[in-house]
Amino acid sequence: MEATSPAGSARPQPHAQGAAGESASLLLRIKGKLFTWNILKTIALGQMLSLCICGTAITSQYLAERYKVNTPMLQSFINYCLLFLIYTVMLAFQSGSDNLLNILKKKWWKYILLGLADVEANYLIVRAYQYTTLTSVQLLDCFGIPVLMALSWFILYARYRVIHFIAVAVCLLGVGTMVGADILAGREDNSGSDVLIGDILVLLGASLYAVSNVCEEYIVKKLSRQEFLGMVGLFGTIISGIQLLIVEYKDIASIHWDWKIALLFVAFALCMFCLYSFMPLVIKVTSATSVNLGILTADLYSLFFGLFLFGYKSRLKAACHQLPALESTTWD
Repeated sequence: MEATSPAGSARPQPHAQGAAGESASLLLRIKGKLFTWNILKTIALGQMLSLCICGTAITSQYLAERYKVNTPMLQSFINYCLLFLIYTVMLAFQSGSDNLLNILKKKWWKYILLGLADVEANYLIVRAYQYTTLTSVQLLDCFGIPVLMALSWFILYARYRVIHFIAVAVCLLGVGTMVGADILAGREDNSGSDVLIGDILVLLGASLYAVSNVCEEYIVKKLSRQEFLGMVGLFGTIISGIQLLIVEYKDIASIHWDWKIALLFVAFALCMFCLYSFMPLVIKVTSATSVNLGILTADLYSLFFGLFLFGYKSRLKAACHQLPALESTTWD
């Protein structure tokens, strides 16, 4: 009679093999859905948009902090001129209903409102760098995401799950925490009120960006990318040019131009132009909400650049240093 070998008792059971096979099959299916060419291309384009946003933030902060250049409308005006020269001219040579004149006859007032929202969003965000820091601006502009979701709900009839609303609540909590940290940290150098002004400008600008992004998604998906960029370039140039002459004439005249300042203006305009040109491509295959979630990595890039280029301390660390003083304060 033969003895049973130990190796025979160590063989995996059939149900264990089946479970392992199902797990492997599930992982392969997940991998097949997540690592498709379209998703990888969307992620890559999103990171390119994040780098463009980071580039605009860094150049704006350098102009405001190092060179005391306070001309946010001039910075945006150059970008709108580039859009006008490329995309508006393209519309002028289109035939049929896509022609520039036909679009203006039917929807001119709608594009004026869109151009106004876009111009003022850019103006408020860039203006905020005069009052607060690079990291604060980039972290607070995520406030546009819940605003964008609300607008998409009512205008584009988008629907969300419970987890999305929880994420919005966390986002709003983070915005409140960041504003409070900025105010506390600003007390070190008696700049708390200025920092609060900068934070409010960012929140207003992010809300207007949300309006612009919802309109962009609708136009890109229902009409065309060229129409959106061409009309924004046209009315953005007109509106920003008028506001430039009214608001920033003296500031522009007082700039001591050199090659470094000129290079920063050019870098800002090129980053903005690339951002405007490529964002509709990503929005067309996803949504404005997905794009805004994807470009949150710009906050991380800006944080690193802010720490190394501008020597910022962590806002929360500065706020924590203020807490003992607040606890010892006697309130009347």
